[in-house]
Amino acid sequence: MKQLKLFSGISDVHLKQALSIFSLSNGDTYFGATGDQPAIRSIQNEGIMNFVVADQTTERFARCISASQRVNWDIQADVIRGRKFDTDHRFLPDGLSQVEEMTSLTADEKRFVSQIQGRTYANVFGLVERFINAKMLEVGQDHVLGDQVAMEALVRFSQEELKHQELFRQIDQLCDEVMPEGYSFAPDPNDVARAVLSKGTWAVLALTLDIELFTQSHYRESIDPNDTLSPLYKDVFLFHWKEESQHAIIDELEFIRHDAGVTAEERDKGVTEFIELVGAVDGILQGQASADTQYFAKACGRNVPAEEVVAVEAGILAA
Repeated sequence: MKQLKLFSGISDVHLKQALSIFSLSNGDTYFGATGDQPAIRSIQNEGIMNFVVADQTTERFARCISASQRVNWDIQADVIRGRKFDTDHRFLPDGLSQVEEMTSLTADEKRFVSQIQGRTYANVFGLVERFINAKMLEVGQDHVLGDQVAMEALVRFSQEELKHQELFRQIDQLCDEVMPEGYSFAPDPNDVARAVLSKGTWAVLALTLDIELFTQSHYRESIDPNDTLSPLYKDVFLFHWKEESQHAIIDELEFIRHDAGVTAEERDKGVTEFIELVGAVDGILQGQASADTQYFAKACGRNVPAEEVVAVEAGILAA
């Protein structure tokens, strides 16, 4: 099998960092998670590669269940708590929004752009969680008459994903109450889910794991340390992160389990489909960046020259 340069040339670097690709002496490749606990080990026996799930997989599922029970939260009682968004605060941190690079904008306009981007950022999570939940419900069928601990972990995963989708719908409504009219988020979650789920399980699980991992990275590195953001916006992603921390582990375990059962040809096809999915998601984000830019130009309170509109859109795309 050819060595898989799985994530070379893909714009999102987080999955490159989180998944290591190890080349063996015979040219084969296998996957493992970085960190102290490798996700899988390879054993070469008379030229045959056997993929062995790391010790105590069931215990990892059990720890996810325990953590899920411990951090369980309610949208209204724990996250929103009767609050409204204060437009005096930025939503998305500068490290993600890149608004400081938009040098033609005033401080107030930069704050407005960060709010637009923050609203879209939340809507994108609501979008992707539709297909993530559908796929995890599908792969969970493998555990129905098997590992009941894994089954419980996946059921809890699904319940939490449904809650997250409702959270982001409510967040969009709260944004609508305080932001100017005219914002739109065009992608339909069901249409996107159907397109993503038309690809093979390997590719969909790889995309899912990628999303879960950059969710973790974005929160820890950019949102959590920033004390200037909207407190409500920060809490949305704090509570989201608390449950997604378990989801990332479950995604990893399911990806590894599925990968262990595919042929070299199926894996190569999965890589191709994964790259296609990344490109499709990028296309959705580009289209939304254009919509967000037009919304800013119409709602910012001044006439924005065409060349500045182009520059703002380029800045949003670069974020």
